[in-house]
Amino acid sequence: MALSDEQWRGLIEQRATEPDAAVAALRERRRRPMLTDGRLFIVAADHTARGMLGVGNDPFVMADRRRMLDALLTALAHPGCDGVLGSPDVLEELALLGALDGKLAFGTTNRGGITGAAWELDDRPTAYTPADLADYGLDGGKMLLRIAMDDAGTAPTLEWAAKVVSECARLRLPMMVEPLPYHHTGPVAPGTAKLLDDDDALLKAVAVGASLGASTAYTWLKVPAGKDPARMLAGTTLPALILGGAPGPDPEATYASWERAMQVPNVRGLVVGRALLYPADGDVTAAIERAARIVRPG
Repeated sequence: MALSDEQWRGLIEQRATEPDAAVAALRERRRRPMLTDGRLFIVAADHTARGMLGVGNDPFVMADRRRMLDALLTALAHPGCDGVLGSPDVLEELALLGALDGKLAFGTTNRGGITGAAWELDDRPTAYTPADLADYGLDGGKMLLRIAMDDAGTAPTLEWAAKVVSECARLRLPMMVEPLPYHHTGPVAPGTAKLLDDDDALLKAVAVGASLGASTAYTWLKVPAGKDPARMLAGTTLPALILGGAPGPDPEATYASWERAMQVPNVRGLVVGRALLYPADGDVTAAIERAARIVRPG
């Protein structure tokens, strides 16, 4: 579903002349239950809020907002796509375009760990608070929890994350916790924080993420498929959604990893962004259809 010139110009005009319309559109959109058949397929679009603009060989492809919105409209038009996870600017744009009616909308929370920054793992909240999620009529939230044993910035992030999980539970708002093991490839410095490709470290990160807060009643895990998703999630009864991450060189291998993860009992679906919005062959419609069939094979 392409964004027409008229829609694009109208959106830009509305942002300037009707500043209250975006939040009103979020609050007044037609809502739906969290789960209808026990499965969820959510498209993710919160990357740009922490300065992550690149996909593949193009370091600034996500800086083209019209292209991103085109892809998101295509995804949300698919009946198998349940909703979107986004930063406030993205969710407001989609609400103004009427794309969130009957869809779930999850708001991102901590985007202060800007890609490549010296403080990257001291990942501060810069978007929605739990109170904001409730006030603006969103269906839940998401936090990124990068755990690095060699970076003290992890500690304040953990403390903040636990408070947010507790508050969301009090508000009965689902919170997606994305626990990932990180490390520094050299001395702690800008650009050295990297995802740690180690199944044991991932297992430990998931255990920490699953235990945050005063109550985990509304906690959902957002985790990579990993090499052994059954082992990764064997230590928790919490529901989990599989994240997509950066598009790999072999899309078929990525799809196969998602299919394998969907066999784990507490895996309920997918939360995927770049791999579907910016597929290597450029066919967003086909990528969304493929992911939808993985979540709901029948």
